[in-house]
Amino acid sequence: MNKFKAPPNIATFFLRIPLSAMFLQQGLSKLPVDGAVAEAWGLPYIVWWFVTWGEIGAAIGLMVGGVIGLIPWNHRHFFLSRIGRYYPRFRLITEELGDFITRFSGITMTCVVTGVIWLMSPASLWDVIYKDYLHVSLYVGGLYFALRGNVR
Repeated sequence: MNKFKAPPNIATFFLRIPLSAMFLQQGLSKLPVDGAVAEAWGLPYIVWWFVTWGEIGAAIGLMVGGVIGLIPWNHRHFFLSRIGRYYPRFRLITEELGDFITRFSGITMTCVVTGVIWLMSPASLWDVIYKDYLHVSLYVGGLYFALRGNVR
């Protein structure tokens, strides 16, 4: 029996969509970046600024890294594959750039979520795991992309 199996770059792209949407929504909800809101959370303005733009940048970076990973290098009619055929170094640089953007975005996501969990000051690790499944899920998703990068 021949079962259809999605290629790994497409399968992980579907994982990027909700993760990016959540981070983008969280980042956009903090705009405009305001010092009064930062003080309400007990954070300095510069930390609040980095959190806001880190969330927005990580969401965009995760999608851009994924789109770069979807380039059909073997399709002869795609314009980038024509460049990659004549300049093999272009293909290598493009693939490595997409992988770097994905990994950097994943690292940024894990840093932001670690800060959020830390800011809540839970009583124990089990409190975080049992009661804060959203942030645990975002942390694990960011950690996956930080460690795995673009799948080939």
